[in-house]
Formats: sequence, structure tokens, C-alpha cells
Amino acid sequence: MSIMYSPPHPGEILKELYLDPLQLTISETAKGLQVTRKTLSMLVNGHSGISPEMALKLAKAFNTTPESWLNLQQQYSLRESEKHVDTSSVRLFSHMHLGKEHRF
Repeated sequence: MSIMYSPPHPGEILKELYLDPLQLTISETAKGLQVTRKTLSMLVNGHSGISPEMALKLAKAFNTTPESWLNLQQQYSLRESEKHVDTSSVRLFSHMHLGKEHRF
């Protein structure tokens, strides 16, 4: 599987689209989000991801949706996993043997 698009880390988006334009520091943003400075710094620097709890806080703080933050995280995590996970020997199971009620 070739990787055509490498999405940015959600922390990078947070910094570039929200913190920088609003001239918010890590410290004041962390305080407003009710998280530690270290927690927010880890996120902004790409060393941690967005949890559902953080998504709720970011959505409230920046008038967005929690789903948008979680989608950014999911896209980033999936692309990173594609770089490291070898699926070449994973067995393929066919849906032909399943009833319709078992499909997604």
C-alpha cells in the first residue's frame, strides 16, 4: 500500500491554526483547558495524541467539534501505522461465508 498523503500531527494543527493566530502560550492554553502544561506541550510537539477527553476540551475552547479533533488524530495514527505495520502475511477472510447481519 503506497502512502500518498501524510497528514500533520493534530498538535501541529492546534499550534498553527489556533495557538499561533490567537497568540496563546502553552501555559495559558493549558490552564484554560484544565490540563498540565506538560500535557499540552507533549501534544503540540507531537509526542502524544488527542484523547476523547482532550477532544472535548479542545472543541469547547475553540468552538469546533470533538469529532474533528478525533478524526485528525485517527488519520494521523493510521498513516503512521501504515509506515510500520506489515500486513503482507495477514490472512484474508471472505465475507461470502458471513450473513448480512455480520457485515459492517
